[in-house]
Amino acid sequence: MSAYGETVAGGKYLKVRNSNKVVVFFIGGAADKTSYGIIFGPDQNILPAKKNLENKILNRVDYNSYYLGFEEVYDVPSQTNRVEENVLQNLDKNSSIYIVGHSLGGWNGAHLSQILSDKGYNVEMLITLDPVGEGLLVYVGSSIYKNKPHPKSKFWINILADPSTPDGTDDVAEFGVRWKVSSGPNINVKMDINHWNARKMFETIIKDKKSCLNYLYDNIKLKI
Repeated sequence: MSAYGETVAGGKYLKVRNSNKVVVFFIGGAADKTSYGIIFGPDQNILPAKKNLENKILNRVDYNSYYLGFEEVYDVPSQTNRVEENVLQNLDKNSSIYIVGHSLGGWNGAHLSQILSDKGYNVEMLITLDPVGEGLLVYVGSSIYKNKPHPKSKFWINILADPSTPDGTDDVAEFGVRWKVSSGPNINVKMDINHWNARKMFETIIKDKKSCLNYLYDNIKLKI
């Protein structure tokens, strides 16, 4: 039997995740959740960020988070319903929504913030970690939106990776063309970090002795 969002098993109440009060989407980039081409990934670069937030939230019944690939939030009009299948079915209009996107996932995640806001959903925070997507060639070969995003969220943090010692992942990011955001974010910072390291971008202090993780967690605490 169940009551008040909890399930009885063996005479004890066990917490179950059955509320969409707070929903966080972690959206990976190329070769993150699935392979990219025939030789790259999956590398799961954004997954440690998701796990670190969940370690702070613990097993709250009013919190859910989802790990998606950038292609899973890309819709082709009249052809696909990926946003409906992977995002909307996990929400209701009372949900407080948070989006964390890395690389191509930052680009598509920014688009997702606009899509959800235009549909009347409440996007509390958008975090874009070294977003990539302005290159024509990467658009042709990837499931990303062609036009530059116009994010819609109550608070937006953008991180631009600007490493002093670039590696191969930075070469890939430059090929895809980093989205160098000049205006819009509430916090917009550069970091001496390689492109692949979404976890470090997420956890490095950026302002007021707080990281993206801290800003996200502190905001979520107000909701649950």
